[in-house]
Amino acid sequence: MNQERRDALRDAAVAVLAEAGGRGLTHRAVDTAAGVPLGTAKNYFPSRDTLLRAVAERCLEQYRAVADTLAGAGPAPDGRDALALLLAGLLHDAAGPGRARVLAYLELQAEAARRPWLAALLDPIAAADFAAHARRLRRAGLPAGPAQVRALTLAMHGALRHLLAGAPDTLAAAGLDDVDTFARGVLSAVCPEPAAYGPEADVEEEEER
Repeated sequence: MNQERRDALRDAAVAVLAEAGGRGLTHRAVDTAAGVPLGTAKNYFPSRDTLLRAVAERCLEQYRAVADTLAGAGPAPDGRDALALLLAGLLHDAAGPGRARVLAYLELQAEAARRPWLAALLDPIAAADFAAHARRLRRAGLPAGPAQVRALTLAMHGALRHLLAGAPDTLAAAGLDDVDTFARGVLSAVCPEPAAYGPEADVEEEEER
């Protein structure tokens, strides 16, 4: 099959799912969004389940591409400041160019609550995000134990829903009206600066050793 046409259909499916929700994701809607003859999407993705699978795979590909681009940008690939920039970049992307991708993925999660096979498909994708944040913390030279990884990953995931909803009072309460400051604050809360521990923490560290 034509890979370029397949990718165009997957992109169209992402856009349809983001805009119309799960009930709006049909082969006809994807054909229309992609500007191709009716029946094209069904030739590539015979069932609605295969269409959902294609959206999940495309969302993951796009997310990884954005993360790789952000990780390669900036003066240094590691360090606390670089990681804060990367986290902020992921949130900026989610609220901007990647909005359709994130909305589509959230729709997939809702569908997964009723479709065990889709939950099984999304499970390794979601789990991989925890592993990715663990690698990012280690590369930045920061603590990357289970507690830090969970806190950072869940904070980022939770931020997305509020960020996409765009309710001003909620954004302000969550600190998401300033995404850059939010990212730095989350990172500082998860992995406080050494000075923030104080002399008592130093004593405790010595005792643990």
